[in-house]
Amino acid sequence: MLKIDAPAQLIEQVYHAILDAICTGTLAPNSKITQEGLAEQLGVSRQPILQAFQILRREGFITDAGRKGVMVTALDPQRLLQLYQVRAVLDGLAARDSAAHCRHDVARRTMLATEGRALIAAARAMPDLDDLSARIRADMDFHQLLYRSSGNPVIAETTALHWHHIRRAMGAILAGDVRSHRTVWDEHEAILQAVLDGQPALSDKLARQHAEGAAEHLARALGEARQARQQA
Repeated sequence: MLKIDAPAQLIEQVYHAILDAICTGTLAPNSKITQEGLAEQLGVSRQPILQAFQILRREGFITDAGRKGVMVTALDPQRLLQLYQVRAVLDGLAARDSAAHCRHDVARRTMLATEGRALIAAARAMPDLDDLSARIRADMDFHQLLYRSSGNPVIAETTALHWHHIRRAMGAILAGDVRSHRTVWDEHEAILQAVLDGQPALSDKLARQHAEGAAEHLARALGEARQARQQA
């Protein structure tokens, strides 16, 4: 067994700090990062940075770049579409099952209505749209609520395998204004209403369209940005 020189809790904190910076775009795609620079920014030694790098490299968030050192992995439009194809199916299933439950489970419907409408109201009332972390968290909270209300824990367990990559895509969607904050929450509200109205087919359709639309818009924007760089 390999000896761990840094406390596990510190490694986890460093890992999440770097991951958050990647997901919010503070550490931009293709940007070079160094152990020394991050250690200075986070006020830690290089050892927990090295341990966090190993996890992030394994998860596909950073990559070795030869003489350039370590770089933040670029968002791949094709990979993004594939990821969201899976997410769209799972989101549709969660919305469908939640709507089916709302037809006969008054307590579940009441909980979902209360929490869902509170999330939507809070997101719409956010005074600082530049707080990308808060916007991503609100978006994630809405989808996690539907996963829980579906009654199928495998949905959340399955999305958890790729959730940080989805979170990073959300960051790119929101930061790049690929779709406006208002549009995202209009779609969330429509999904929630269909679920509360007990309409499984419509809930499934709206949830899938929401995920697929986000992916298509972002993939198109990434493709255009890549083409512009190549022509520059």
